[in-house]
Amino acid sequence: MQIIRNRAIVDDDFVDVPDGAELPASGKPIVTLAKYASERETLFARYTSIGVRITCDKLPSEIPDLARLALIAIEFPRFSEGRGYSIARQLRDRYKFVGELRAVGWVLRDQLFYMERCGFNGFELKPGKPLESALEAFGEFSATYQAAADEKRPIYRRR
Repeated sequence: MQIIRNRAIVDDDFVDVPDGAELPASGKPIVTLAKYASERETLFARYTSIGVRITCDKLPSEIPDLARLALIAIEFPRFSEGRGYSIARQLRDRYKFVGELRAVGWVLRDQLFYMERCGFNGFELKPGKPLESALEAFGEFSATYQAAADEKRPIYRRR
């Protein structure tokens, strides 16, 4: 499957592993927060890179060993759900998470620019959605006014 990572279309090198499914023999799994919380030492012993998938009702403080994770996938169950933006911003600003932050679920082209401003750098669009045209969303605005995860200074400080 292909995703958008750092404004480029790439093949996804992570594998989503739902609860109850068998873990892959190798690779980079993305597991649920519940599985990660209960089996994290076993997972770190087996894999070099681990991702965690969280729902938008979880707080960053509920994710143990944040610094050891390579990826956090935040699930958007519907397009009107905004808590994922806040979680991303907290992970970048307050918790200093430097790994990949991936938006998954109901991710629309019109949201990509704003998601990136909050700290997302990975985007998994629904199957069948054109990734090439989604990339255009990042260039639709030439200037931003507010400080955000991608630019710490507001526009009046950049002059």
